[in-house]
Amino acid sequence: MERKVGTVSRGIRCPIIREGDDLAKIVVDSVLEAAESEGFSLRDRDVISVTESVVARAQGNYASTEDIAADVRSKLGGGTIGVIFPILSRNRFAICLKGIAKGAKKIVLMLSYPSDEVGNELVTWDQLDNAGVNPYSDVLTLEKYRTLFGENKHPFTGIDYVAYYSDLIREAGAEVEVIFANNPRAVLQYTKNVLTCDIHTRARTKRILKAAGANVVCGMDDILNAPVNGSGCNERFGLLGSNKSTEDKIKLFPRDCTDLVYEIQKSVLNRTGKHVEVMVYGDGAFKDPVGKIWELADPCVSVANTDGLEGTPNEIKLKYLADNDFKDLSGEALKDAISERIREKEDNLVGNMASQGTTPRRLTDLIGSLCDLTSGSGDKGTPIILIQGYFDNFTD
Repeated sequence: MERKVGTVSRGIRCPIIREGDDLAKIVVDSVLEAAESEGFSLRDRDVISVTESVVARAQGNYASTEDIAADVRSKLGGGTIGVIFPILSRNRFAICLKGIAKGAKKIVLMLSYPSDEVGNELVTWDQLDNAGVNPYSDVLTLEKYRTLFGENKHPFTGIDYVAYYSDLIREAGAEVEVIFANNPRAVLQYTKNVLTCDIHTRARTKRILKAAGANVVCGMDDILNAPVNGSGCNERFGLLGSNKSTEDKIKLFPRDCTDLVYEIQKSVLNRTGKHVEVMVYGDGAFKDPVGKIWELADPCVSVANTDGLEGTPNEIKLKYLADNDFKDLSGEALKDAISERIREKEDNLVGNMASQGTTPRRLTDLIGSLCDLTSGSGDKGTPIILIQGYFDNFTD
């Protein structure tokens, strides 16, 4: 019988993961137990994905705010530090800011506006237009910002991040001065030692600051990129991708987990005879059209993946074929013609009109988005995602 279902994404429940757990075994056991319970079977090219959070937890990749402070003090001098372009997040950045402030006497906090890098708004574009402010050139003091815009609370969290971050810095024992600017050079009027906290634009920001005469420039990826006093670390990303664990501790992005994805792949093959693909995923790289928040606070979507997930989709747009090449066909004749075109498609459809409108993104980013949406970030209890049929097409 012809299959009537294409891609299926399942959230797989598993035990609560603790440091030192055999994560590969837990993942495989959980998937196979779910298959038996729900009455489905694994197939070749199914995708098993594991959220980065439980991987880091199993690795015990944690650090304290004191560890952050020690590294900041060592690398940026412990005096006045410019902290620029942070995202507005209690979970992602506030706990890091607490540690950063502990490692400085004064923080010059420079916030981008009207929004942070991932879309959290401090003010709206309409507010800027009405005030006659040019965000590409104007540098605002805190006093000017308050005079023009007053208090602005985040629409989802109800937090005034300007006040919240300022209070965090003071409570950590440092002075604070807040400015608003989008040109990284603006902070150099206040201090020459800068910690830039942007995620995906960090390389450019570092380059600009160094060329403009900064004494010391670090990114979040340069803090805790090696252990401090026995702490966890991330050699590649440092503090990027970290999350709040407790009021004084963060969970870092997982360290290299290439071995983990291949161990899971091998174990599934040994136990079922099926060759699956495996990835460890972070944020899914999608943008909310209403809240305007871009879901990519992690430095990458795929932390690690098996080779079969490399590359981009190579797909033909069915509606293009139906409306153009086979516009005079219908029913079984149309189905047969489209099926034959799919079977004969080239290995690389870049530039082919029949592929226009297909999503031009990497497979790992697309699959990561699906996984992130399936697992959620709250109490679903499904840190493992099983995707079936993702590589199927109309002919399967």
